[in-house]
Amino acid sequence: MNSHSAHGHDHSHDHSHDHSHSHGHEHDHDHAPAVARPAWLRLGVALLLVLVMAATACFVQVRVGEATVITRFGNPSRVLMEPGLAWRWPVPFEAAVPVDLRLRTTSSGLQDVGTRDGLRIIVQAYIAWQVAPDPQRIQLFMRAVQNQPDEAARQIRTLVGSALETTASGFELADLVNVDASRVRIDAFEQRLQDRIEQQLLNTYGVRVVQVGIERLTLPKVTLDATVDRMRAERETIATERTAEGKRKAAEIQSAAERDARILQADANVKAAQIQAQSQVQAADIYGKAYAGAPELYTLLRSLDTLGSVINPATRLVLRTDAAPFRALVEGPALPAGADHGHR
Repeated sequence: MNSHSAHGHDHSHDHSHDHSHSHGHEHDHDHAPAVARPAWLRLGVALLLVLVMAATACFVQVRVGEATVITRFGNPSRVLMEPGLAWRWPVPFEAAVPVDLRLRTTSSGLQDVGTRDGLRIIVQAYIAWQVAPDPQRIQLFMRAVQNQPDEAARQIRTLVGSALETTASGFELADLVNVDASRVRIDAFEQRLQDRIEQQLLNTYGVRVVQVGIERLTLPKVTLDATVDRMRAERETIATERTAEGKRKAAEIQSAAERDARILQADANVKAAQIQAQSQVQAADIYGKAYAGAPELYTLLRSLDTLGSVINPATRLVLRTDAAPFRALVEGPALPAGADHGHR
């Protein structure tokens, strides 16, 4: 009995094992295609993403105010200037390097320089610059300063400081500091400074100079004292010149007035002489008519005129009364013979 039971147990176990194996085999056979399909799908999606990323890596965006230099294995090959998207080979074949084209300002700092007349001034200049928007100049800028604006500003500052010394030596202090605004030549100083650095910056660094100006100008104490003395001397010279000019004009005015007075007096004398001559002619005519009409009365009046012209309040004369012209005062006018007879 035990043996049979054992046999039956083994048989049952084997059957059960075979059934389980058969069931598992059928289960694997049914689900195998479902596992294979997602794997191919994931691979396709991955390939698509790789292609999209590769295509994206081939495009570069050029921004406004910038230029993009395309380098091939580290060497510049072309320059993109127009804003927008452009095509290039992906890294490591080609790389895109943006170059800033915006306007920048750099100050030279305070520089102690000497003028043509041997005086010292302290001057500070500024320079407005930008990378020239030209492909050759942009590549030159990259080679000169490795596309580093701060390094370019440092070298520009050094160049401007040297140019200030050379430029100042061509001007006198009075051309830069003067009480007379018409003599100040700051504009000429700035223009000459720009002329000295413009071509050198363009040819060496690819940098275009937009504007150069004097930001600050001061005087050391020694120069300030000399400037004050010079200004004082200039003002004294101007005052002396103006005083002399005033005296000269006053003399001219006085001389002209005296000349005009002499001319007026001469004209008056001429007119007076003419009037006197005319009056004498008229008087002679009147005297002639008076003598012709009444000779005795004419003689009396002429005697009185002569007496008036000879005697004045301070004159004392002792004269005969029977002599003319005093006889007329004693005897009166002589009357004609007929007139005397009628009176009697």
